[in-house]
Amino acid sequence: MALLEVDNLSVTFTRRGQRPVHAVEGVSFSVDAGEVVGLVGESGCGKSVTSLAIMGLLPKQRGLRIGGKAVFDGTDLLQLDDRSRRDIRGREIAMIFQDPLSSLNPVVPIGRQVTEVLARHRGMKGEKARREAASLLERVGIPDPTRRLKEYPHQLSGGMRQRALIAMAVACQPRVLIADEPTTALDVTIQAQILELLKEMVRESDTALVMITHDLGVVAGLCDTINVLYAGRVVETAYRRPLFANPRHPYTVGLLGSIPRLDAGRGERLTPIPGSVRDLLPWADGCAFAPRCERQIDACLGEPPALVPGAGGHAYRCVNPAPTPGSVPAPRAAAADTDAVPSPDPVGTEVPSSVPAETDAAPGPGPVGADGKEGPA
Repeated sequence: MALLEVDNLSVTFTRRGQRPVHAVEGVSFSVDAGEVVGLVGESGCGKSVTSLAIMGLLPKQRGLRIGGKAVFDGTDLLQLDDRSRRDIRGREIAMIFQDPLSSLNPVVPIGRQVTEVLARHRGMKGEKARREAASLLERVGIPDPTRRLKEYPHQLSGGMRQRALIAMAVACQPRVLIADEPTTALDVTIQAQILELLKEMVRESDTALVMITHDLGVVAGLCDTINVLYAGRVVETAYRRPLFANPRHPYTVGLLGSIPRLDAGRGERLTPIPGSVRDLLPWADGCAFAPRCERQIDACLGEPPALVPGAGGHAYRCVNPAPTPGSVPAPRAAAADTDAVPSPDPVGTEVPSSVPAETDAAPGPGPVGADGKEGPA
């Protein structure tokens, strides 16, 4: 069993007189110690809501409904009471939030915010807690950490604030770390430093890392397994190299196609995905991506597509997937006349030159079982 297993997670928001909003529908994935799993998609696809549901941080309100399981080391986090969650949160499972300026308390010095975690979960107080807090800031690359402990969040740069959040998250050496777009709004140099810091922590402490981002360039150099989300569901899941070399779902193809290429000609236009994430169908009426999809056929409408298993743990939720390299794509009209489910295709082994990739990261456990269901193998 993986360290963290999310099985059929669903989050629905309801309000009187309005249609329910299914922010997350049947999301399943797993992450083990020392593994990095990515959740990728545009803003509004359900990535952050998934992480907040796992952490138990969604605001308690009458119209909130959470279903499924999130099992950490044999314990279903969704069934715990608030006190039990607080004991686990920060000590066993920690989260790096998206915006450090709004996540940090603006009227409390950085040192007090770090030592609060140490006092709550490690019982440290006074000078011992301050020394440990300074050591944590130094570990994440903040210069002159003793002086920074006395400063307020607005006195730090964006990169330093993000590092302070990471220091708070790793203060108790958590077994699972959830990073919700930790490089958003940072320049590329600081981004590279933050990502290298996260990789170093995974290597040194064997931490399980869930990386949430919309940037495929980030996951290309960091993640072992990637889950692409759209409209609250996983539409494609695979190991890193097969996903970049042989994307099957048109949404994944669109995300990769919209990445600027270093070898593009001067003045060459980008290739965006048509429409916005709001232009979708309810999954009950067919594929949610169909209104934006260039490969839409009649079979895309009427019922939700199933997750089709492929070779090597590669699976996709599409009845008319993108062709594999070297294959002859079927005409659209002919594809519309058949109800056959595409057979598994071989996966590639190369990563396109538009995104960086590493060669030393070993893939973790397979994200899709032999029965085609989402979740750990």
